[in-house]
Amino acid sequence: MSIDEFDIWYRTRYHRTSSALTSTAFIISDLFGVMFSFGVGFFLVNMYDIRAINFRSFVTYWPYLPAFILFFQVTNLYPGVSLAPAEEMRRFTIGSFWVHGGIILSRYIEDNEFDAISIAFIISFVFSIIILMICRSCMHRLLHKTRLGGIPAVIFGGGSTGKMVVDRLLNSRKTGYVPVLILDDAAEPDDYRGIPIIHDTSVGPEIVRRYNIKMAIVAMDKQKQEDITRLINYSVSAFRYNVLIPDFFGVANIWMSVRDFDGILGFATSHKLKMYWNLGIKRFMDLSLVVIGGLIITPFLLLIALLVKVSSPGPAIYKHTRIGMNGKPFRVYKFRSMVMDAEERLSSLLAADPQIRKEWEENHKLKDDPRITGIGKFLRRTSLDEFPQLLNILKGEMSLVGPRPIVEGEVKKYGEDFGRIFSVKPGITGLWQVSGRSDTDYGERVAFDTYYLQSWSVWLDFWVLLKTIEVVFKGRGAY
Repeated sequence: MSIDEFDIWYRTRYHRTSSALTSTAFIISDLFGVMFSFGVGFFLVNMYDIRAINFRSFVTYWPYLPAFILFFQVTNLYPGVSLAPAEEMRRFTIGSFWVHGGIILSRYIEDNEFDAISIAFIISFVFSIIILMICRSCMHRLLHKTRLGGIPAVIFGGGSTGKMVVDRLLNSRKTGYVPVLILDDAAEPDDYRGIPIIHDTSVGPEIVRRYNIKMAIVAMDKQKQEDITRLINYSVSAFRYNVLIPDFFGVANIWMSVRDFDGILGFATSHKLKMYWNLGIKRFMDLSLVVIGGLIITPFLLLIALLVKVSSPGPAIYKHTRIGMNGKPFRVYKFRSMVMDAEERLSSLLAADPQIRKEWEENHKLKDDPRITGIGKFLRRTSLDEFPQLLNILKGEMSLVGPRPIVEGEVKKYGEDFGRIFSVKPGITGLWQVSGRSDTDYGERVAFDTYYLQSWSVWLDFWVLLKTIEVVFKGRGAY
């Protein structure tokens, strides 16, 4: 495609290149989230003691709203595109903490007492993190659906890496960028997935001059260093913002930083789950959440155990050998969801039906498994059958978040990645479960688990736990 042909294509579809609309939309959703969290805090205190606080008085604290937006701006939450969910949660937590803390401190200095309203703001802070993440996610979805929030971006590279970037930008609602042009010198087709391709990477300055597009993403395969340097200096540099997707993106993580070796730039990273203090923090978080949450849900778990016992003969808790950290086998606990002679029935099924045998060999799961009891189907669909694994966490065999424990027959599916992925404790939930659960294949599981190991943080664990709640309620991919 020539640049004149692209001119007609572009001007009939796009009329702005700034992030102003996206930023404004996120400011509106954040303001709503903050006010809603205020309301939750005041409502809960009022519900505990209706005389302690006037629920409607939370409206008088609206003047503090600009402070939230200011702190969110300081933590770079605007325009808020291309942020990893864990990083987005971290920034919301920091900004919300400082403003809520400032409100509580100012009230204490003014009244010289810690009253019910201060308690309401503490509750508001706790809920604000979840509420702000939900509001931001809803706004992402709205902007993506209405096509109002996409910021135009030019992709340098029409090879496999460039096409992968285009796919991700088109398929994801959270990246915030929309590909409008691919620049590649190779003689490729004139478009990819409807995105025009101009076979001249030197036209970057002309694109900027004509359309004022501000973002360029360089995603070129196996280019010589001098060619990439020339491209960046004379074409990519015309754009106000640019991102370089390296050939070794598979080993990158969201906490990667840049180091200077006397004029030579290097990307620095670390395996955070090999550091003893991080393992201690993760273990403390596991025990705290399990003990506190376990005490709250114990009556509910007893009810589930009773239903399992009533629905079919056999014990309520099922123990099965799985492979855990460093390949060590252990007994994982689950609410029994199958009949007692499940193994015998499985052998008969595999012998009688080649299609079922193929499905089992690929995933070690069956979508329509006749061995599952009535209550078992409900437990699996809602993932409630996993709750007894809280005992495995207390015993130190598992973590709340981590790679999924597997059976011996699955080890070969991971190949040479097995030792690296299972160098940490397996988890009740993990990135691949919340990203597709049983619908993902082993290649995707390895990719998700690798990303988790490379990018671990407390914030990532919290985000996975929150995402798990959403996925469980939707019942997506579970069987």
